[in-house]
Amino acid sequence: MALSQKLELRQSQSLVMTPQLMQAIKLLQLSNLDLIAYVDAELERNPMLERAEGDDGADASPDPDGPAADGPADDDPADWLQTDLEPDGAIAGKLDTDLANIFPDDHVKPADETMPVLPAESWAVAPSRQPVSSDDYNLEAFVAQQKSLADHLTDQLGLAVSDPTMRLIGHAIINEIDEAGYLRTDVGSLAERLAAPVEQVERTLAAVHTLEPAGVGARDLAECLAIQLRERDRFDPAMATMVANLDLVAKREYAALRKLCGVDQEDLTDMIDEIRSLDPKPGHAFGASDVQTVIPDVFVRQGPDGGWQVELNSATLPRVLVNRAYHATVAGGRNGGDKAYLTDCLQSANWLVKSLDQRARTILKVASEIVRQQDAFLLNGVRHLRPLNLKTVAEAIGMHESTVSRVTSNKYVATPRGIFELKYFFTAAIAAVAGGEAHSAEAVRHRIRELIADEDADAVLSDDVIVRILRESGVDIARRTVAKYREALRIPSSVQRRREKRVSG
Repeated sequence: MALSQKLELRQSQSLVMTPQLMQAIKLLQLSNLDLIAYVDAELERNPMLERAEGDDGADASPDPDGPAADGPADDDPADWLQTDLEPDGAIAGKLDTDLANIFPDDHVKPADETMPVLPAESWAVAPSRQPVSSDDYNLEAFVAQQKSLADHLTDQLGLAVSDPTMRLIGHAIINEIDEAGYLRTDVGSLAERLAAPVEQVERTLAAVHTLEPAGVGARDLAECLAIQLRERDRFDPAMATMVANLDLVAKREYAALRKLCGVDQEDLTDMIDEIRSLDPKPGHAFGASDVQTVIPDVFVRQGPDGGWQVELNSATLPRVLVNRAYHATVAGGRNGGDKAYLTDCLQSANWLVKSLDQRARTILKVASEIVRQQDAFLLNGVRHLRPLNLKTVAEAIGMHESTVSRVTSNKYVATPRGIFELKYFFTAAIAAVAGGEAHSAEAVRHRIRELIADEDADAVLSDDVIVRILRESGVDIARRTVAKYREALRIPSSVQRRREKRVSG
């Protein structure tokens, strides 16, 4: 077989992920906070970008032709600083006392005393009394910081423990307490690390247990509740038995609890109410992070004609401009490397502006289609939420499913029903009886929650009864699906609910 060389020309198509395309895709799935941070980073990196500031109409520069140029007018009522004051003797005569009695700290000594009198135009001050510029004034430096749990316990430890060794052990114990208030380190390992006797560490831990908030430093839930009950003087033998059998309380095995604790139904109800009033995570009252308010990306309002108006939240859209004048100024007379850098910055700036505009248009298009699909929910509530998937929206607006998925991630819409994530409207479909219109899984979960909330204490609904009620209303659902939705809603079983209603009743 002979080998030969030949030259061929072939033409093919392929999808290439350019950096600009990757940037556009990345911007789609960013939340409004992440987008602002990304744009701020681009503004610092790219000299061709500038922030589009709104015109507030305020001019900070003084008018050279106005009164501020030559000083305020004599008859200006706003000129409260008067320079033609009366002599000190005349003022003291009107006040019937010496000025030193009124302003003892500010009274200037006469010229014949040791301290010299500075002329009126002299503004020299001591170095320790330098005036602070308004630009250096930081109001945040005076804002009180929330005290952490460790700081709160450390302040109390100095008063509760006097022995220096136990204070050192106490500081080590406080450092091992997590944000919920629990000690997650074994006492033996802590004593070995500190080279201290275990008994001394135990005594120090007992002293930590007396600090506020009650229950801090506990090693498990039972110990945390026991500490709080001792603080209330409610830790009697019956309550100690209940704390030792918290699993029966969770399972609502009230008959077994009555037998173990040796109490009647009324006392058991009081004991359970006492347990519920305790704080299982006492440390969360300190150093809690601030709750971040969800800022919607889209607003949905009902128009005067009964339709729905969808508009973007302009406050979440960063506005940037391409400074072409700056590029034209600095690009001239540069060498090849500088010109290439400036050209690359200009192209990146153009792509960023186009990507931001395309992102806004895509979000608006997807949100408008979701509102069109879920208009029954906006009018009548969760029970009328329709089943919806990404494919339906993608086909309606002529986009790919992955694009719709990126747009709906971390985006929120403000509706008359509240603020929802865009992904909330995409729910699975549950078949209807006799081939009718399918039901949304979220609507079915809401229906299950309503049925259980309205049940009577003497007629607790089992999962089979809920299935029968839903099928009578046209929802074809299996019992295991009802049990799965009920557990997802953190609703106990019918047996546990019946026990709880008997106790509370």
